[in-house]
Amino acid sequence: MALVKAVARRLPDGTVGAVLPFHVSFEGLEKVIICRDDQDCDTMVKCLVVCARRKNVIIIIYAVVSNHVHAAVLAKSLADAESYAREVKRTYSQLFRSRYGVAKVLRATDVKVQLLDTDWYLRNALAYIPRNAYDNGAESVADYKWTGFRAFFRSGNQPKSQLAVASMTCREWREIFHTGDNLGDVAWTLNEDYEVEPYSFCDVDYLEQAFNRDEVFFYRSVGSVNAAEMTQKLVISPRKMLSDAEFLKEVNAISLRWFMTEIDNLPISRKTRIIPFVYHTMKTTVPQLARVFGLSRDDVSRLLNVRL
Repeated sequence: MALVKAVARRLPDGTVGAVLPFHVSFEGLEKVIICRDDQDCDTMVKCLVVCARRKNVIIIIYAVVSNHVHAAVLAKSLADAESYAREVKRTYSQLFRSRYGVAKVLRATDVKVQLLDTDWYLRNALAYIPRNAYDNGAESVADYKWTGFRAFFRSGNQPKSQLAVASMTCREWREIFHTGDNLGDVAWTLNEDYEVEPYSFCDVDYLEQAFNRDEVFFYRSVGSVNAAEMTQKLVISPRKMLSDAEFLKEVNAISLRWFMTEIDNLPISRKTRIIPFVYHTMKTTVPQLARVFGLSRDDVSRLLNVRL
């Protein structure tokens, strides 16, 4: 069943509008640790949350590790999602400098934002994000504090010992969330360690519907998603439209990996196995697929069940 990727949501500014899912990553810090300890991780999570409210986006799920951060967010447009990413980078840089006296810690960070516009991308991105816990040496995703994983499939049961952020004072907001923003209208809650609970700000419903509200399906996807492939597709080389020559090289690499021969030598039966995979994992069109695979546009359109 195809997912409903665009949904209506009440946004932080109080308006209701159609939003789409985007993957946001902060990568490329191989020589720089931006979260040196749990306090930094906590600060980064709160930065993600405060900036989402400030930039009018909704967090679905996130992961914070020592040298990179991932989040899936719902935003009205790519421009809004990119504005959110820049705000996180700017705000956390200031907080890091305040604590350590190190300026521009995120200057080398490669910030990328990508629309999750197919079922394959959406489900795999939502499963891939919490798996980043393993990059910090976690033995279990479920036991790692700094992802939104524990927010999901709780059947409406709130965690115990909750402190409502909206009931706190301005001074407490500054001390705990490192912001002068007025948080009197938020639904966020803190646990006994004053860590913001992901259940109180993650869009639980969106993620759960993406996995057909099947907890086992979600957990299995988290355990089986190809993390290296997702890093390549979401972070290293986000989807962009390639020229026919570049696209043919990519398709040939897939054909060699799957069938040990280039695409021109494949029978139709095997070409039709590759086409849906390529269509859902690369930015392409029916005409380009037809040219590269040596098929008619009508044949490709029927195979993918899309209109020309």
